[in-house]
Amino acid sequence: MKNALVVRALRAIQGDRVPVYAFFIPGGEILNVASISRLGRSPQGSLEGFQRDGIKRHVAAITEFLDSGAVLFPNAIILAVSSRTRFVRSRGKEPEGTRLAGEIGTLYLPREADGGPSAWIVDGQQRSLALSKAKNVSLAVPVVAFVAEDLAVQREQFVLVNKARPLAARLVDELLPEIDAYLPKDLAVRKLPSALVDQLNRSPRSPLRGMIRRASDSADAKGVINDRALVNAIRKRIDSPLGALAAYRKTGHRHADAEAMYRTLVCFWNAVRRAFPQAWGLPPTQSRLMHSVGIEAMSALMDSLYLRLPAGEQAEPFLSRSLQAIAPYCAWHEGRWLEIDKNWNELEYTRHDVRELTEQLVQLDLQINRKSMAA
Repeated sequence: MKNALVVRALRAIQGDRVPVYAFFIPGGEILNVASISRLGRSPQGSLEGFQRDGIKRHVAAITEFLDSGAVLFPNAIILAVSSRTRFVRSRGKEPEGTRLAGEIGTLYLPREADGGPSAWIVDGQQRSLALSKAKNVSLAVPVVAFVAEDLAVQREQFVLVNKARPLAARLVDELLPEIDAYLPKDLAVRKLPSALVDQLNRSPRSPLRGMIRRASDSADAKGVINDRALVNAIRKRIDSPLGALAAYRKTGHRHADAEAMYRTLVCFWNAVRRAFPQAWGLPPTQSRLMHSVGIEAMSALMDSLYLRLPAGEQAEPFLSRSLQAIAPYCAWHEGRWLEIDKNWNELEYTRHDVRELTEQLVQLDLQINRKSMAA
């Protein structure tokens, strides 16, 4: 194999007959054989890659450590490699008593394939960047590699490997809908809410189209709503027995009805847009309706509204009428919330402020509804 990096390696088989290799290579060679698949969106809007941008301070700190002298660096880099990678098993009899967990041989790692990458870094991009900048580029670094050209498998491993590490929650949330493999329970419950947020941000039918900031967005993206707050809010509506989306969640042998959840969310946020047109679509510094505190509080109000939706009545006219009734008493972009004694821009995304604002909105709705029924 021309232009290949040749190393001695141990091969084992895992999963559905997937080859996994363990070997050492000079640290300076990693970026010659593997690329970093950056998270982003294609012009058509589909999700690409999975890696966050390199953190310069982190890379600099690792480089400084590597240049500090004779260092121990046992942390393995994890790669997904192309099926073009070749392994030739070594001949010879195994020593008596050897526990055969794998087989020894020679691994041929192509440095490139038709001008493109033949390996991708799943875990260790900061370390790989630092190793490429270090003075000692020959430092032997442990690598574990598995054969996977499928981006979905690479994303799956990226999320699972980083699950116990300080990986940005927004990054994990955006990747989860793209993973079809088994997920631990704490990740699985975040998958559907994130998928709904993605649909709300991209569907032409959605009042929130293009308004939600996601981890893959470029610096000049126009979104004003923090996706993490919306993911959390939707998850609560699904998990709570009295939540507006609870009727459509998975129970027993019935699958979750994601389309019904989406329609419910579109219906509610359309009503919000009509009720508060002057506060709609502004940056959170100019409108607390678009701020995380407003997103969470309004989502909680959605539960209360759907609980008192009269049987047989269409949801959207009812929601619009109810929200427009409380609109004169709300201070999203100017004025003061009288009951909680705060100016509009004093509300922050804290548990205390979310609770106070939620209680204020629910009480406003119930008081106005009682007056209407008494009239």
